Amino acid sequence: MSKQHVLSVLAAVMVTLAVSVFTLGQTTTTTVTKTVQNPDGTYTVIEYPAKKEVMVNLNPVTITGAKGVATILRDDDGTKIKLNLTNVPADVTALTLYAVDDTGAVTALGPVAITNGTGTFSAATPLSKFMLVASPEPALTAYDPNTKVFFRSGVPEGFAVVPLTSASGEKVAAVSTTGSTPATASRVPMLNIPAYKKGDDTKIKVDFAGALTGARANVFITPRKGGPTEVKMRFHELKEAPAGQKYILWAVSPDNTYSKLGQIVNAPGRNEAEIKSETTLPDFGLMVTMESAEGESPQGPTVGTIHIVP
Repeated sequence: MSKQHVLSVLAAVMVTLAVSVFTLGQTTTTTVTKTVQNPDGTYTVIEYPAKKEVMVNLNPVTITGAKGVATILRDDDGTKIKLNLTNVPADVTALTLYAVDDTGAVTALGPVAITNGTGTFSAATPLSKFMLVASPEPALTAYDPNTKVFFRSGVPEGFAVVPLTSASGEKVAAVSTTGSTPATASRVPMLNIPAYKKGDDTKIKVDFAGALTGARANVFITPRKGGPTEVKMRFHELKEAPAGQKYILWAVSPDNTYSKLGQIVNAPGRNEAEIKSETTLPDFGLMVTMESAEGESPQGPTVGTIHIVP
């Protein structure tokens, strides 16, 4: 066999191998198919990809002819939601948009005003896994298949539903009652207070959602050796709470013990406020909820979460 012939055979083998490797690489691609948790679509939580805009249809549930579309973008600052509703029946003039996460916890994103059958709304949330529901009820604390909703988000093609992590069967969320642990508790990040050192700066970020979307706040935490920790929170560009509601700041321990640090009630024309308090909890997280009644633990939706910036 001549040298030229041998080289030709080797070249053919290399081309064949290259094609085989390319083909193998193509066939290892995994396709995620569209699925739903419940046959009737009552539970459609999905995880949104980072830095990719996703269009989600909001399907009408108890009304006909209406249409809803949400544009959702998750980035380093949280998840931004833009909602458009059209052809809404004339007798529907206001809805509230909620996010339901994979634990079944309900977070109010804010009210949607509807004029001439059309409504637009923008909100932000720290959540990355959720479904959207629009309800005529202004203060939902739980969601299940019997909850009164007019719109519910569908599942875009190519996405899979995230399984429930704290419910079973058709039950999606439990209503919080006195003495129970609210669904929001497990999502409160601890601030690792014992690690704070005098003279060190710790960056803390506040994420507002729902009725407080667009507000800003500064948080100052001062631990004292052998004494309580001082917590001061200054609100800027404060949004007025809906009628009959108030904003409450809570300290939450790792075992879900709650300590009410203060509250803000409506005051016409006021867009700044300050809460200054102390807690004896050795470590804690901070959260702001919107409440309609006094209580020893939060029962309303979470509208602010505080966490350390890594």
